[in-house]
Amino acid sequence: MSKTHQPKNFLILFAVLLAVFIVPSSISGTAIALPYISVDIQSDLSSLQWVVNAFNLTFACFTLIWGKISDVWGKKRSFFIGACIYTIASVGSALSPSALWLDVFRALAGIGGAAIFACGSAIFIQTFEGDARTKAFALFGTTAGLGITLGPTISGVLLDSVGWQAIFFMHAVALFLVLIVSFNIPADNAQGGSISQIDLAGSFFFIASMFMLMLALSKGYDWGWKSQAILLSFISSALCFLAFVIRIKAAKFPVLSLELLKNNKFLGLILVPVVASFTFVTLLTYFPTFLMGSMQLSASKAGLIMLFLTAPVLVFPLIAGKLSAKGVSTNLLMYLSVISMLVGAGVLIFVVQSQITILAIAFALILIGIGMGMSAGLVDGQALSCVNENDVGMAAGLLNTFRLGSEAIGVAIYGSLLSSIVSNMVPIKLQDHLVVDSQDWVNAISSGNFASMLDNTGDQTALMDTMISIYNSAFITTNIALTGIALLFSFLILFYLRKETKTTQNEAYNV
Repeated sequence: MSKTHQPKNFLILFAVLLAVFIVPSSISGTAIALPYISVDIQSDLSSLQWVVNAFNLTFACFTLIWGKISDVWGKKRSFFIGACIYTIASVGSALSPSALWLDVFRALAGIGGAAIFACGSAIFIQTFEGDARTKAFALFGTTAGLGITLGPTISGVLLDSVGWQAIFFMHAVALFLVLIVSFNIPADNAQGGSISQIDLAGSFFFIASMFMLMLALSKGYDWGWKSQAILLSFISSALCFLAFVIRIKAAKFPVLSLELLKNNKFLGLILVPVVASFTFVTLLTYFPTFLMGSMQLSASKAGLIMLFLTAPVLVFPLIAGKLSAKGVSTNLLMYLSVISMLVGAGVLIFVVQSQITILAIAFALILIGIGMGMSAGLVDGQALSCVNENDVGMAAGLLNTFRLGSEAIGVAIYGSLLSSIVSNMVPIKLQDHLVVDSQDWVNAISSGNFASMLDNTGDQTALMDTMISIYNSAFITTNIALTGIALLFSFLILFYLRKETKTTQNEAYNV
């Protein structure tokens, strides 16, 4: 009987998609709870920022590791362990008495979330075939987008009606349901169950390299880009990565097979989410600050405008899946996805530079959202379909490492670069406004909290205009830099996918 007609497939789909919904919704939803948590456990917001950072860090670092573990221990077992970790971490987060414990449990949740994403997509590969697989991955992308979109709304309702602890208890209940349903996932043919088949040394070097890189990028502004601590962090990251490369070449059971990196189509496809990270994800994180700060919109209006960015992600994964099922080239869909994101980012920069209108902003955000939606889900299914069946877990881990690692790096670069530019402009632009502590002004402008600096000042209108001008200049420069990075990765995507096409044509000619 075909895999696509097994009676338990709906339950498998439900288990994976519910988990895939919860993980991104916790990322976007937890951030808005930080002020409430700060008051309740009497901790400053800067310490609580690691509630978000710790999750993102472990999520990005452990995805590749879980990919290898799933090949060794099996996708079902690894997915189940990841869901268990996430459930326990969610309960621990809800019961945390201090910021430190909350940081620890969110870091643990990131490890569990990495397993869910790495193993969930691998489970779809072994469960579904043909059009059913395309539809499953389209739902995968749509569900992840739904989690990102609805996360803040769900968290807001729980914050107003119950309290911040309810957010994490909700995650725990949902993942407990996933654990129950996941018993229906069929066991797969793992390579073996021995811990010796997992390269611990290589895993350590990879995690250390990612950690030091993200630490340097996220703390570049706070510590100073030329400080010894930042320079040592970058050097340590490079040395650890070099050690990782040497290790995977020498290890009997490497955490990453170099054969995967020789697959041009796979490489081209896994770079598409990187473009999304430097266009869609950074705006998802920071554009509300622009709307509420520079444009002086209310939180509710800013939320409505953000729907222009997120709504296409709910629709276009299914549209792209249907087009792929009808025979439209995957490469063409990926090209259109990347072009849409780049053009949208360019239009947004132009709009902020010239004349800001809601209609123009909506147009730019829709283009970026369409590009993100076209690749979400489809890129997973196509990338994992072009690798050896025994390496699907590892490939899923690498794909999500590129996705999540680039998201964390992109967000870190955006925040540090924006603050650095604002810091350079404040002493010049605000020298006529009797600035006493410039750092307070930098923090207020970078966070879009302009109104907090208007008390006890003379010409408030002129000062507001100056702060908006500073923020807009920093916003434009930062987005030009990130769009430039996305453009470089776009050329790499074109190079690898065209190279794969030419190789396939040559092989067909030789036959």
